[in-house]
Amino acid sequence: MIYQTPKEWDRFLSQYPNVHLLQTSAWGELKSAFGWDAVHISVDNVGAQILFRLLPMGFSLAYVPKGPVGKHADWEQLWPEVDALCRQRRAVFLKVEPDIWQDEADDLWAGSPPPGFQQSPQDIQPLRTIVIDLHPDKDAILGEMKQKTRYNIRLAARKEIVVRPSRDLDAFASMMNITGDRAEFGVHSLEYYQRAYEIFHPLGQCELLQAEYQGESLAALMVFALGDRAWYLYGASSDKHRNRMPTYLLQWEAMCWAKEHSCTEYDLWGVPDCDESELEERFSQRRDGLWGVYRFKRGFGGQVRRGAGPWDRVYNPLMYAFYRWWMSR
Repeated sequence: MIYQTPKEWDRFLSQYPNVHLLQTSAWGELKSAFGWDAVHISVDNVGAQILFRLLPMGFSLAYVPKGPVGKHADWEQLWPEVDALCRQRRAVFLKVEPDIWQDEADDLWAGSPPPGFQQSPQDIQPLRTIVIDLHPDKDAILGEMKQKTRYNIRLAARKEIVVRPSRDLDAFASMMNITGDRAEFGVHSLEYYQRAYEIFHPLGQCELLQAEYQGESLAALMVFALGDRAWYLYGASSDKHRNRMPTYLLQWEAMCWAKEHSCTEYDLWGVPDCDESELEERFSQRRDGLWGVYRFKRGFGGQVRRGAGPWDRVYNPLMYAFYRWWMSR
């Protein structure tokens, strides 16, 4: 078992050029500034960044976001060492949200979680998403979009919407609060977005893009890139000039940014966890939760995919039952 410093962990990750952003030491640094403790562990050619968060009475929650890293067949040798660490940290349970699609996991574990895990009713990252293929040229990518979305992208340009890189995190956080109130979902603090930008932007792995009309900020998003993949993690808009469709041109420019950074896949990060047939049947009637964003995101084309997990590995059954009850309330 090897506990690694952030620099050592990044050297370990260099073996895996398409590792998920949430397994990088930079992500661990971000989360460590907001109540988590990042620990890096590896055994031979498999490893994981584990985030620990303190719970009452000296217990903790252990969480592996989009990991472990390494061949799936080698994961089994990692778990005993992870178990020892989790017990040392008094973890009630370990939650794993692997970087693997559900259909792949079904092939590996016959439709069940891996041995020693159980399916969890609570996820931290959204389970289902839309992934856009960036291999084709820009005209072909546009051609795969819904006609209305293509129209809105061009309409925004005609209506003098300008998209540019920005450092105005105050405006972004303000619009995030507006968006959160409008769509009824939680948002991070200004300090969180500032720290994310300060960590990832100097690495060339993040950009804050802002859509403006006559110098007034109307919408903004933070796009991240690592290896072949890009992720749209945070996005917001004001209530002004929505008829100018700034969010459509903004999203398109984010996809172009990702393509210019050699990404071949753009992850729109989060739609309701329903089969695509149900999504298409119900999106026009529902606005709660992620339904409103699905209506927007579906227009950009791409493929609806569902991640595997989340899986829980329980160390303290009594406290885990209490945690489940508390979360359900």
